[in-house]
Amino acid sequence: MHRLTVLYPPPADPDHFREYYVSTHLPLVAKMPGLIQSQYSLDVVGSKYFAVFHADFESAEALAAAQASEAGKAVSADVPNYATGGVEVMHYTLS
Repeated sequence: MHRLTVLYPPPADPDHFREYYVSTHLPLVAKMPGLIQSQYSLDVVGSKYFAVFHADFESAEALAAAQASEAGKAVSADVPNYATGGVEVMHYTLS
């Protein structure tokens, strides 16, 4: 199993982030091929981050294929529409 994690620093407009992320961005993510499951939280406490997202794929290759797909390109292109505080992205194999 391979996991993608996205950490979101505080955005300029938290209300816009919440509304847009849930109603627009996450439905785009759901269209990514090979996505096994995803989880997110907009209630991060005790951290410099506003939100966190995890997506699981069968392998690093499956993640790369999903990111290269039309759906994956749409997801990446959509990030600036809500993540005004930037993003930190990492991926790793789960033990």
